[in-house]
Amino acid sequence: MARRRNRSGDPLVEFVAAVSVLMAIVIFLATESLPAAIVTFGLIVGLAIALRLYLNYRYDQKLMRSGIHDIDKMDGRQFELYLGLLFKALGYKTEVTRFMGDFGADLVIEKDGVRTVVQAKCYSKNVGIEAVQQIYAAKAHYGATNAMVITNRGFTEDAEELAKSNGVILIGREKLIDMMLTMNPAQKPDTGVVMTENEMTDKTCPRCGNKLVLRKGPKGEFLGCSSFPKCRFTMKTSSKIDASFSTRVQ
Repeated sequence: MARRRNRSGDPLVEFVAAVSVLMAIVIFLATESLPAAIVTFGLIVGLAIALRLYLNYRYDQKLMRSGIHDIDKMDGRQFELYLGLLFKALGYKTEVTRFMGDFGADLVIEKDGVRTVVQAKCYSKNVGIEAVQQIYAAKAHYGATNAMVITNRGFTEDAEELAKSNGVILIGREKLIDMMLTMNPAQKPDTGVVMTENEMTDKTCPRCGNKLVLRKGPKGEFLGCSSFPKCRFTMKTSSKIDASFSTRVQ
């Protein structure tokens, strides 16, 4: 049976509550004035509420800049494609595995000779122990050095414990947001575009050599470069790529 993590309250609220009570007692003992103690208590609580509202506002702005709310609306495959573009923009050689029969890895990324298998979980709840078990098994299958689980949420206590004992890297919501915010806005994948994408195709972009993906636009389906927005090549699904040009690019 999975263990439940004990939920703690807001540290700021708990700290302010303790300080408010303590200061109220000190003021009362020093002045023997109950109104003065009440006023002191009220002022400290008021300042704490104002600070909490400000911090909440700053955090909401951070979430909006990151685009995490758009990611929350993605399905599993769209999340995999988004991470593929994200890691590619971060300088990784990236492969998004096939949707079925992926042997536990949704992505295989490589940088500086180090290969990492990644399992992507776009959930509305915390990720459990199964994801850690699957990606750890996939590490040997793909001959990878590292194993990683990325989610738009968090992880259960059991998942964190198993990951720690097996060296599996966990990237939860806050770390994912930080990854997205540290990127150059010009390089960060467009979540809106990813949410309209389907499967990668076996066709290659004649401009940059990356894979083309099937997308849906106002005028129907079309093929576009998977490295968008760095490459903005598009073509109709019925068009044929000049093979000689594609060969030259590769």
